[in-house]
Amino acid sequence: MYQTVAYENLAGNYILIDVRSPGEHNYATIPGAVSLPIFDDKERIRIGHVYVNESIEKAKVIGISAVAQRLPYIYERILDLNKEYDKLVFFCAKGGMRSASLVALMVELGIKAIKLKEGYKGYRAFINEQLPELNKKLKYIVIHGKTGTGKTQILEKLKNAGYDVLDLEKAANHRGSLLGSVGLGKENSQKQFESLIYESLKKAKSSWIFVEGESKRIGNSIIPQYIFESMVQGTHLLVEAPLALRASILIEEYTQNPNFQDEIISAIESMTKYIGEKQGKKYSDLVRLGDFQGAAMELMVKYYDPMYSKEFNNYHFDQVFQLESVNSGSDIIEKWFENWHAKTMRKSFEAEAKTQEVLYEMA
Repeated sequence: MYQTVAYENLAGNYILIDVRSPGEHNYATIPGAVSLPIFDDKERIRIGHVYVNESIEKAKVIGISAVAQRLPYIYERILDLNKEYDKLVFFCAKGGMRSASLVALMVELGIKAIKLKEGYKGYRAFINEQLPELNKKLKYIVIHGKTGTGKTQILEKLKNAGYDVLDLEKAANHRGSLLGSVGLGKENSQKQFESLIYESLKKAKSSWIFVEGESKRIGNSIIPQYIFESMVQGTHLLVEAPLALRASILIEEYTQNPNFQDEIISAIESMTKYIGEKQGKKYSDLVRLGDFQGAAMELMVKYYDPMYSKEFNNYHFDQVFQLESVNSGSDIIEKWFENWHAKTMRKSFEAEAKTQEVLYEMA
């Protein structure tokens, strides 16, 4: 007999092992889980088809045959993990046959194997329930700025300095603009986006979270409504920087991978319905010629800046910062926060004391 555990009860030195197919794992998984599929994608589809349309017994025979071929490799990987962790927690889609059969076998072989209750489906139910509750406890400090003001880099430096940060673009694996996927590869799914948000927020050491101002959609990912509303109700900061500095930050960010020119040109071509074919060709030609500075400045002035200016009209900014560099940006925001937080806490204590005084007089 084997043990089962609900995701919320996991504790100690454990590792999650995802036995679903590579396609399932790559689409969405529990952050930190190791992929150790017992079926490949084609096998999973075939077995599922036979299970539904022919017979359960035949599906089992096909499944056993498929697993038998890779069981030695699976066992070797599990032995390695068993040396490193006190608990190996296996999961499949719903906590069904895939994880149950493998856990039962591993327990018989002396492995410290446990099955995750209800599998990935149970984990998703937990996220859907807990993420809104977690969000209620937090307050957002939202950093706005036009393209190229280094907002992402500022967040990273604040995180390294020990402040709590939610990097929504990293969770989506997309920068949020039409050029937002350049150099980043495949976007994360909505489910993975939400899982990574939860992972970030649950580690918060305080109730104040720094986050970049975003529209509700980041690439294909949509910020959950309750988080977006909390961001709108948060404290808003605006960072501004000279155009030349912004262009240099963009060039540094977008030219890291070997195929950046082709990716940028492809993204610009997808923008032609917004900027027109003539302008699109102009920007593409600048990129082909290696005039990245010219392309960046043109795109900012004629396309991105007007959009941001409209967005900024929706917010009241508690503070506006003029940046000379990304480092100076994180430094001045850090100093601002320490002063602002001290004043906010003092006002809160004074208000609480006043309330207690009034209640005492009424008693």
